Amino acid sequence: MRRTYDFGRMARMTGTEKHRSGRPSGAADAAKRIVRDIADPAPQGVHPALIPGIGVEQTGRDFRTDRLVFGIAIAATVAFIGWGIAAPDNLAGTASSVLDWVIEYLGVFFTVIATVVLVFMLYVGFGRFGRIRLGRDDEAPEFSVFSWISMLFAAGMGIGLVFWGAAEPLTFFESPPPNTAEAATIEAMHTSLTQVLYHWGPQAWSFYALVGGAIAYGAYRRGRTPLISSIFAPLLGERRTNGRVGRTIDVFSIIVTLFGTAASLGLGALQIGHGVELITGIGAVGNGLLIGVIAVLTAAFIASAVSGVSRGIRALSNINAVVALLLAFFVFFVGPTMLIINIIPSVAAQFLTDFTTMAARSGSQGEEVQAFLSSWTIFYWAWWISWSPFVGMFIAKISRGRTLRQFVSVVVVVPSVISFIWFAIFGTTAMDQQMNGAGLTVDPPESVLFGVLADLPLSAVTTVILAILVAIFFVTGADSASLVMGTLSQRGNPEPTRWVTVIWGSLVGIIAAVLLAAGGAEGSGLTALQNVTIIAALPFAVIMAFMMVAFIKDLNRDPLILRDEYAERAVRHSVRAGLEEYGDDFALVPAPYDHSTDDLAWVDPVVDEAFTELYAKTEAHPILDETEPDLGGSAAPGGDRLPEEESHEREKPRELGD
Repeated sequence: MRRTYDFGRMARMTGTEKHRSGRPSGAADAAKRIVRDIADPAPQGVHPALIPGIGVEQTGRDFRTDRLVFGIAIAATVAFIGWGIAAPDNLAGTASSVLDWVIEYLGVFFTVIATVVLVFMLYVGFGRFGRIRLGRDDEAPEFSVFSWISMLFAAGMGIGLVFWGAAEPLTFFESPPPNTAEAATIEAMHTSLTQVLYHWGPQAWSFYALVGGAIAYGAYRRGRTPLISSIFAPLLGERRTNGRVGRTIDVFSIIVTLFGTAASLGLGALQIGHGVELITGIGAVGNGLLIGVIAVLTAAFIASAVSGVSRGIRALSNINAVVALLLAFFVFFVGPTMLIINIIPSVAAQFLTDFTTMAARSGSQGEEVQAFLSSWTIFYWAWWISWSPFVGMFIAKISRGRTLRQFVSVVVVVPSVISFIWFAIFGTTAMDQQMNGAGLTVDPPESVLFGVLADLPLSAVTTVILAILVAIFFVTGADSASLVMGTLSQRGNPEPTRWVTVIWGSLVGIIAAVLLAAGGAEGSGLTALQNVTIIAALPFAVIMAFMMVAFIKDLNRDPLILRDEYAERAVRHSVRAGLEEYGDDFALVPAPYDHSTDDLAWVDPVVDEAFTELYAKTEAHPILDETEPDLGGSAAPGGDRLPEEESHEREKPRELGD
């Protein structure tokens, strides 16, 4: 027997009723509710704990271009480009001065937020919220595990891993972090890889996981638009989220995404240019060739972006994953294989041991430590934060249908492990070569990996493969960013129109090319762009702090969590009543019951008015009738089987261990 719940009345209590229930409300508000209820009666009979989830596509939302967001973002971009062309030295100087202030006075905030976000995401993924699905209760993932990991990896760190794969470990090997190890020793080798894992490991990916998980949950389970601003609906309310405050957040997200992507792609262009030097033997390349490379690759990633995630980006990501694996296996087998095998477990153990020490570093430990933090650790935290709007939104797009436990396991843990293995292979090879007199130099950093391959067999072939790998990472990163910026410009459209995608894709290439040209031979334009991106990360770090509050508030009133609370309290109460009346010989049988007659602390459904009304207005599939196994009972007196309530089988992961 199923009870009928009048949630229309619960959502429309009069002012007097709310006053009696401890919820103040004025007479004017009550009158407005009465008028609204007559014009648009709220649904009845839909319990919030039974809503299986609402996909944004079911809500009939309008995904037309938001001219205000699009126009302001374009204007700000053009103004910044103009500044970079007209006064590049002024831009670089201003960015450098502001960056120094941010790092000196607020650097500790970046370190704290990195650790807090990691702990928060581990709690979300492996705590009681882990079974919640980023979609409807019965929704299956869109992409295979391999395609999913390939796409998030290519979008999240592809170019960076290739660019720094050998350069950063070699840098720390020759100049270890303060108060750690002696340079150019076996101990320095372990310390180097430990520090690299700290920069590129779980904390970096937890930034992406927070933004991606919050957006995916809101869009595919709560029916909200897939926007950064929509995450804050539980805190700001729907009206402010869709108003000026929300639009300001989305404009800022577009600008951070645009500049962060252009800076990284500029670094990728430098590495491709260096590869062209080695392959063709033409000597040092000028800005003309670099701009030509950017132009060709920009055309390629725009073509990939307009073909959509399911075709272009997935195909390129899968190709890139295979090429990267082949290159890594080659270096592993022809390089110092046994040294790599032995160093991986020892570095992993050292990382766990030294994690708190690395996290606790601060400027109070001396000027040398402060300089190291400014140049490396704080730089990385700010960089990952500045990339989180873009990568997070893209990860949300490709993670629909996964449980939060699957999501956190893959997004935080798997890429961290893959990154560690990548650095262990290429970094250990570079450090071993250096100890044996290879004469590698970390200036410029884009030349280090090519130098490592030059000291191995088949260097002519692997150099070409590396250049191709960087080019594909360039394309997959940029087309992902183009789609995300298009989504932000069109009120969360999951499939933005082609002309918007083309505009943002073109601007990414134009900014990278203009700043390369404006920066001259020393590349100061790219340096200034990186500095601006890091500065922009500071307010977004504050946004992420409030994002955690909004996300946890949403999860606490998820239908699955409500069902768990009902189950726990109902069973506890029923078992006690059964023992008191029947002793050991009883079973749990559902029946109507008035909890106002006892002192049982019953569940407050925390009626989410917008959520229940939105569900009633959608043409959603019927509420699921599948049930959870009974919690201890098997048959009622007289042989009646206990009705099940909801199947846990549906909540089991389909492809990964839950």
